Amino acid sequence: MSAESNPSKPRSTMWRCLQVLASILTRVFLNLQVRGTEHLPKHGGVLIVSNHQSFIDPVVIAVRFDRPFAFLADAYLFKIKPFAWLIRRLNAFPINTGKGDIAAMKETIRLLQSGEVLNVFPEGTRTHTGKIDEIQGGVALAIRRAKVPVMPAVIVGAYEAFPRQSIFPRTGRVRVIFDKPRRLDHLKADEIVSILESEFSRLYDQAIAWRDESR
Repeated sequence: MSAESNPSKPRSTMWRCLQVLASILTRVFLNLQVRGTEHLPKHGGVLIVSNHQSFIDPVVIAVRFDRPFAFLADAYLFKIKPFAWLIRRLNAFPINTGKGDIAAMKETIRLLQSGEVLNVFPEGTRTHTGKIDEIQGGVALAIRRAKVPVMPAVIVGAYEAFPRQSIFPRTGRVRVIFDKPRRLDHLKADEIVSILESEFSRLYDQAIAWRDESR
């Protein structure tokens, strides 16, 4: 059975409850608006790649979808036991950022080939400036080996709402745009990175214009 034909995993009760709460909070405090959710396939593995502005990125990425997402999270977050318990139940698994984590790569490929929707941040860490940082090559390896559709996405406004130097979030205006999924696994690694960089740049400009036009 191919990744595209695998049945979608249902949302757990915890996921549904927290999604309702997150939907309310992101509308009220972040003025969250999202475009392109209709592009997500209803079945099969999909890799969603997006820029990384803030700790709230996984929430604003996944909150408007009927399919549950899986996430990569920095391994140090799993050392905080109550938080680790929660994020494990929300389909997060640890990765040692920047250390060539072979186990995390294998788990990424396994999840995608088993039909999961996986969100990764190919910059590797949260931006220091709000701008899109350099894309790391590991995402291209995952794409080539998992052989599933890739769905680019861009977030704007999350950095202003909760930058990495802040302890607590504040109100903001967050916009997320998802593009149509595409197959990139037949391309070379440098070609994949180049396409993702181009897509991020294009979607980022669109998202900035969308946010600013509604001021």
